[in-house]
Amino acid sequence: MAQIVLGGNPVHTSGNLPEIGTKAPAFELVKNDLSTATLADFAGSKVVLNIFPSIDTPTCATSVRTFNAKAAALENTKVLCISRDLPFAQKRFCGAEGIENVINLSDFKSGAFGKDYGLELTDSALAGLHSRAVVVLDENGIVVHAEQVGEIANEPNYEAALNALQ
Repeated sequence: MAQIVLGGNPVHTSGNLPEIGTKAPAFELVKNDLSTATLADFAGSKVVLNIFPSIDTPTCATSVRTFNAKAAALENTKVLCISRDLPFAQKRFCGAEGIENVINLSDFKSGAFGKDYGLELTDSALAGLHSRAVVVLDENGIVVHAEQVGEIANEPNYEAALNALQ
């Protein structure tokens, strides 16, 4: 389990992010139209998993906006923004912000994604939500970058994540 902080207070996750060089765990998440998306749906594309606690917090919203802006220039790359928010909240946010270059996916049904990727928060007021993390996969679903953000309120290192795509 990873120890991170929320407002300077220790918080723990259910495990550790997948290691660089390993195959990413399969997943099933919910799209904005309530259909299912799987990791296999993105086979052959590079994938950025932008993972966060909730779209309705300032740092999470900033990460979605930032990846949306940067994603427009990426070739053969899909940016998946993943949280436990309901798909309706994700769709509302992206519609209001004009965000069209990322794919929002929800882990609201079972939380299995958070558990399988070792990022479910196990304590604090945010227990059950995802920690802030970025995982980058190559075209074959191999992890080429994994960042567990140490302070939940901080933004991820966008440049390191995007550099891993090259």
